[in-house]
Amino acid sequence: MSNIVRIILSSLLLVGTVALFWFGHWGWGILGILITILAWVTVFFNENMLIAQWFLRKENMAKAEQWLGNIKNYENQLISAQHGYYHMLLGILESQRAPLQSEKYFKKALSLGLHMSHNIALAKLSLAGVAMAKRNKREAEKLLAEAKKADKNKLLADQIKMMKNQMGLMDKQQFRYSR
Repeated sequence: MSNIVRIILSSLLLVGTVALFWFGHWGWGILGILITILAWVTVFFNENMLIAQWFLRKENMAKAEQWLGNIKNYENQLISAQHGYYHMLLGILESQRAPLQSEKYFKKALSLGLHMSHNIALAKLSLAGVAMAKRNKREAEKLLAEAKKADKNKLLADQIKMMKNQMGLMDKQQFRYSR
């Protein structure tokens, strides 16, 4: 359902709720307020994305992918602030199946814009993992430094440290095989 339709339906619900209060139906008016608030929330936060994120937290990737699949045309169904997050969720799901294929989703998410610094750090950390898998150490180091800079609340500090340790092991393996 497009956002224009959601806005129209939410406005109609708001008018109906005001009418319920006007005619003295206080109980139904309070219920109408709750439904109207829920309808307005779905204008700014797509319900498919919210449910997909919930399933990602529960580590049920199949269900999360199913709910993201319900978004057929993300440009019409989502507000522009959610486009980057949509591609980031697709990248997270794709990284479970084929990590090297998830690079395009994370790059698109960063180009469309992510607003929270820890999400930017997560996307750059994932891109650093892809660069390490491709044996591109210079790009991986650059992306890890950017991820560390973007991670202001130190939510990904352990993962960044683990990636740096893996990069050190990668150097040792290259040294061992180059002899």
